Amino acid sequence: MSVILLAGGQGTRFGAAKPKQFLELCAKPIALYSYELFCKREDIREIIIVCAPHFRILFNQKSSHIEVKFALPGERRQDSVFQGLQNVDVLSDFVCVHDSARPLITHSLIDRLFSTARENGAAAPGVPIKFTIKECNQDLFVTHTPDRSLLWEIQTPQIVRADVLKKGFAYINRHNLTVTDDISVIELLGSSAKLVKGEENNFKITTPHDFYLAERLILAGRSDG
Repeated sequence: MSVILLAGGQGTRFGAAKPKQFLELCAKPIALYSYELFCKREDIREIIIVCAPHFRILFNQKSSHIEVKFALPGERRQDSVFQGLQNVDVLSDFVCVHDSARPLITHSLIDRLFSTARENGAAAPGVPIKFTIKECNQDLFVTHTPDRSLLWEIQTPQIVRADVLKKGFAYINRHNLTVTDDISVIELLGSSAKLVKGEENNFKITTPHDFYLAERLILAGRSDG
């Protein structure tokens, strides 16, 4: 499995002086939490970090069996994934794409995702929506209430067969399509991914409140031993 670790976003919604994935969370840049976890896994061949060149020096921890590569970020998330995909080893059967702004992933979640991807070709974590969703028109009048029992909030990492993901990106680039996550790419080919129950703590740090919550969770985990 090859990992594409996305660390090229600007984090404008967070409002910090630097991209949020490089802010220090409990004395360590946010992006290093998932990077260091991936470095410990035996089922990973390589990690391709998509980030601006001046941040590459942060990823100095190496693993004896994992090759670390870098790619330049693109304008959109899908462009950054595509950039990373160009560096994937031809011997890798699967590609695992993860947003580095989700620092609280666990080995257990990756184990379940990889097992599901091997059986089904693609897997993504998600959590069921707990609240009511409304669709509205441009004038903010409600037009539809979807059945929330069928709706899931999708997380990363998302794991897809390498050949299928490459074929999907060739398709969306050829037709100039925009997608917001990785399994959307293969959905356009008529394929599907199996959902795996995600973890509540695997949230993306987008706001200062998210940062504060992640900090509390990390500190609580340390105090628990």
